[in-house]
Amino acid sequence: MADGAPPPVLEPCLLNEIRDFHDVVITAVFLPKGDGLISLSEDGTIQVWLKRKGDQYWPSIHHTMQTSCSCMAFSPETRRLFVGTVAGNICEFSLSEDYNKMTPALTYSDHQGTRMTVVLFVLEVEWLLSTRQDKNLTWHCSESGQLLGTYNTTACVSGLQFDVETRHAFVGDQSGQVTILKLEQDRCSLVTTFKGHTGNITALCWDPIHRMLFSGSTDQSIIMWDIGGRTGTAIELQGHKDKIQGLCYASLTHHLISCSSDGRIVIWDMNVTREETPEWLDSDSCQKCEKPFFWNFKQMWDRRRIGLRQHHCRKCGEAVCAKCSSKSSPIPLMGFEFPVRVCNTCHESIPEKDRASTTSFHNSEHNIVHMHYEPTIGTLLTSGTDKVIKVWMIPRFQ
Repeated sequence: MADGAPPPVLEPCLLNEIRDFHDVVITAVFLPKGDGLISLSEDGTIQVWLKRKGDQYWPSIHHTMQTSCSCMAFSPETRRLFVGTVAGNICEFSLSEDYNKMTPALTYSDHQGTRMTVVLFVLEVEWLLSTRQDKNLTWHCSESGQLLGTYNTTACVSGLQFDVETRHAFVGDQSGQVTILKLEQDRCSLVTTFKGHTGNITALCWDPIHRMLFSGSTDQSIIMWDIGGRTGTAIELQGHKDKIQGLCYASLTHHLISCSSDGRIVIWDMNVTREETPEWLDSDSCQKCEKPFFWNFKQMWDRRRIGLRQHHCRKCGEAVCAKCSSKSSPIPLMGFEFPVRVCNTCHESIPEKDRASTTSFHNSEHNIVHMHYEPTIGTLLTSGTDKVIKVWMIPRFQ
């Protein structure tokens, strides 16, 4: 940290719980000013909850779709709701100003029979982006309902973000790859692809102000991709012990909020300057004591030694044996919040102040399925496999 001071503790405060659900809530969003929320359950139930006196949430709209649902997008500016179904349709609804009435408006049905995976509405260009299990990304004109274009991805898409300024779509898929596409009114071009995860992409978050993309994965890691810096910098963040379920970014305070399926919520102070993890070096022998690794038959024969197992120091990247890397340490300034293997030399070189955590950890006490953050009011919601929505306040984010 620039001034050496410890990061502020940001403690989510539980404000409320909503328990009146018959199925798991797969996605939910806050209404403007935090006056309520909209929830979508796996069985196709859409509910609008309005906040009354005492900050209690009371049901306003209860609508059951004819088929199970898989995703949702909401435009607070226009009060338009887009619901993706397992049958491959997108159903658009218009909500009344008092959020007591919901009217069907339009149905997008170009790829019926294939489960929707992501729906994203972009008000500035009036586009509705969507992805399905058939590995197709499509975008429609949300004013006319006309299909504008399609793009075939290499794997099923599990994350989607869009940058209005450049019209770049960030597409995360189940192979662990992130693809950047340039979308035009009627065509699409590939910009680049990058891969840093060993598991499926489960969450994407785009910060248009600092021009950073965050990706989360089943490999329990988060990667911050510095798109705006044009240097190819990718910072790995290790603070979870289960797959990442959601990512939200608070641009004003420069904090990342992440959650995993085991219920852990982590708040990362992104004001901290972190280093990239080094590339792991290749060697036939330990780069500290020079003893051969077990595949180095020539040195094993020449020295009459048994070959050793290879490890890598997470700080310097050197290939080392177990004896030369017998210690572990957290390295928060490289994104490692938990103790990781380091060589004995690096262990001695890490100052005690650099072992201090740069994040805060919290237990939501339910297995999280979905997370949504509303920056204007500093409020967070989580939904879990327990069929409960929890509403949290993060005081310093207000």
